[in-house]
Amino acid sequence: MSNATSPDQSSDTASAALPRNLTLLQGTALNMIDMVGIGPFVVLPLVIKTLGGPLFIWAWVLGAFVSLIDAFVWSELGAAFPQAGGSYNFLKISYGERRWGRLLSFLYVWQTLIQAPLVMASGAIGFAQYASYLLPLDEWQRKGVSGVVVLIIIALLYRKIDSIGKIGLVMWGAVLLTLGWIIIGGLSNARIPLADTFQSIGSVSGGLLAAGLGQASVKTIYCYLGYYNVCHLGSEIQKPTRNIPASMFISILGIAGLYLLMNLSVVSVVPWQIAQNSNFIVSTFVETLYGPGAAKFATILVLLVAFSSLFAVLLGYSRVPYAAAVDGQFFKVFAKLHPTRQFPYVSLLFLGGLGFVFSLLFRLGDVIMAILAMRIVVQFVGQAIGLMLLHRRRAAAEFPFRMPLYPIPVLLAIGVWLFIFFSTGLTFMLSGITVIGLGIVAFLISAGVRKQWPFEK
Repeated sequence: MSNATSPDQSSDTASAALPRNLTLLQGTALNMIDMVGIGPFVVLPLVIKTLGGPLFIWAWVLGAFVSLIDAFVWSELGAAFPQAGGSYNFLKISYGERRWGRLLSFLYVWQTLIQAPLVMASGAIGFAQYASYLLPLDEWQRKGVSGVVVLIIIALLYRKIDSIGKIGLVMWGAVLLTLGWIIIGGLSNARIPLADTFQSIGSVSGGLLAAGLGQASVKTIYCYLGYYNVCHLGSEIQKPTRNIPASMFISILGIAGLYLLMNLSVVSVVPWQIAQNSNFIVSTFVETLYGPGAAKFATILVLLVAFSSLFAVLLGYSRVPYAAAVDGQFFKVFAKLHPTRQFPYVSLLFLGGLGFVFSLLFRLGDVIMAILAMRIVVQFVGQAIGLMLLHRRRAAAEFPFRMPLYPIPVLLAIGVWLFIFFSTGLTFMLSGITVIGLGIVAFLISAGVRKQWPFEK
């Protein structure tokens, strides 16, 4: 293995095999379309209902805050170790490649096999839900639509990374067009003064705000997830020490601004009392302003945005089992690259196929909670603690990107992620812990067969 601390060169076979063809613009576009998806369009009413009115805006602010402080962790790790697989490599290197790092990175890949298809399923289920505004669909028809969407995404990703970057830019344009129309249309045709909407915020107690904020923020943070997608594509990004951090912060600030403006725009046209009960809030919003025809067109744009997000999600996650397999810590079949197009086709087909199955089995609300509960302990908290361990072992010069006020952002990230984890509720907390427990058992069995740590002689 080459020097893992050399930031502009990959340190494993996976990185050497994947060409660095993605630019800063393309990486940022893939991040942003991953972040938006169907999330804000289905979550907006749920957040308003959870917080009981105008306090909903704080849940979106908290989501942006969590993403920003966590991006400092990802930026230091992504710039120092720009390899395929993202968190897989970060955890392995942070905790030591021969012992605990082997376990933590294995658990991350183990979770990815479940939570990545869950993310795919959440987007596909939301897509089918919004599609029923255009054409009434019963339960089985919605499941059929969600399954077909996943299959189309797999087909589109079955190609070279350079052409994928171009497709991503087109989809990014659709995202900006949709959100821009909602924002400009609402704020320029406001029917409800924002002062009237938010006048009661100051009268709510801090305890009540904190109680509802946790549950609501689980949903808004789901809408921000994906700002780190560029780290999964680390070995395919040009000038990674600069472009990986830059793409994350540009993505978060850009999407946070768009989300906040979109929320303000919607409640300036549709009263929050009505918005909280709408299954198609964007369609209702546009219909109120421009009529049914425009609402149908807006719904089509929302579906295109959701489709674009699924595209970016599967692209990024398909590199994780591939990186682990190339590293010798996962089934060898996942290390295979397409013979002419140079992409990890086995990993792509496996995760996409499981996403197809999950899209037929689960409900959207449960999927959103399960995604966060499953990922927080190992990936977000584990990764933040791992960075602190790295800082104790390595010199500052080995980190091309350094966060300001270290370690305050890291400690804040850990605290807020644990708050969000407990806010998912006991059922989903236990499900996340159960997945970790099963992963530990699988790791021990695998290590025992291979005579590796902790069974090595």
